[in-house]
Amino acid sequence: MQIESIRDKKLRRLATNSDRRVMEAQRLLDMLTFIAAATSIEGLGTPPNFGFHELKGDRKGTFAMTVTRNWRMTCTMPSGGTVADMDLEDYHGD
Repeated sequence: MQIESIRDKKLRRLATNSDRRVMEAQRLLDMLTFIAAATSIEGLGTPPNFGFHELKGDRKGTFAMTVTRNWRMTCTMPSGGTVADMDLEDYHGD
């Protein structure tokens, strides 16, 4: 799948290989590689899927993958072959 846009500045720097000063850098790189290698949204659900799931309620249409216990990498999928609006979110943050 093609990664169209990354919102989080540190994640964007990690993806462009210009900065590795982000939490769980190797895990995030593995996740980005996994997403780029997937050929469909269904492929993101196969192991190692990093807990890939669609959010519910008012977040329907947003997908998440587990980075750490309370941090998730979230994204949207505007079309079948692209991932957009990638972000890092603290599920228990303010």
